[in-house]
Amino acid sequence: MKPGLLLLFLALLLPVSAQIQRKERKSLLDSDPGVVYLERLFAEPLELKVIKDAPVFSDKEGKHRLGTLKADQTVRLEAITDRIYRVRGRGTRDGIAGWVAPWAFTSADPQFVARLKELYGRQIQVQALIEARQVAVGMTLDEVSQALGKPTKTSIRKTEKGESGRWEYIQYEEVKHYITRVDPVTGAVFRQLSHITQEEKGRTNVEFQDSVVTAVEESEDRQGGNVRIVVPPLVFGW
Repeated sequence: MKPGLLLLFLALLLPVSAQIQRKERKSLLDSDPGVVYLERLFAEPLELKVIKDAPVFSDKEGKHRLGTLKADQTVRLEAITDRIYRVRGRGTRDGIAGWVAPWAFTSADPQFVARLKELYGRQIQVQALIEARQVAVGMTLDEVSQALGKPTKTSIRKTEKGESGRWEYIQYEEVKHYITRVDPVTGAVFRQLSHITQEEKGRTNVEFQDSVVTAVEESEDRQGGNVRIVVPPLVFGW
């Protein structure tokens, strides 16, 4: 390859490689199972007011300090645990993003700390249900889709009171069918596969009102008959 063509090839390749690395790095930052990432839940960002200068840490355990978050500003809330928040705002000199303790903030909602703890507890429970491919009363339809995928059948009813409906999931399994054969030469008896059918294994019916699950019916008992319930999605208006 000519030197000029080689340089052009590298010039085109390097930005793509850098972009891939940035995407991988972002996915790693957003993959902590003990963290709830708010951009996945809300179309509009949640904001908090900073009332005190506060240390900012790169980790949620508070071991590695990045700098100081300045008071008298509004920051964007990006992620939460039950004890600390990840925010993006202005530091001593430039912009800064990291983990900050709740005592540094205030909100129009005086119960914002308790409400964020409730949100955190709900989302951790929902994430566990989704990973286990289970659904519960109080989940949203989007969360049901993440857990079970696209429903087999749907029915929707709209009235002046809102929208209700039912999603039906049918689980199938492959069943192999055999026939008995006798070898005409040796007389040996053996089984031969004749065909494979898809047969219903279980059924899950999800009833909802205004996109929130109100009832779950399962034809196959996986949890000893216990009804799984989570807190309905929280609405933040500050």
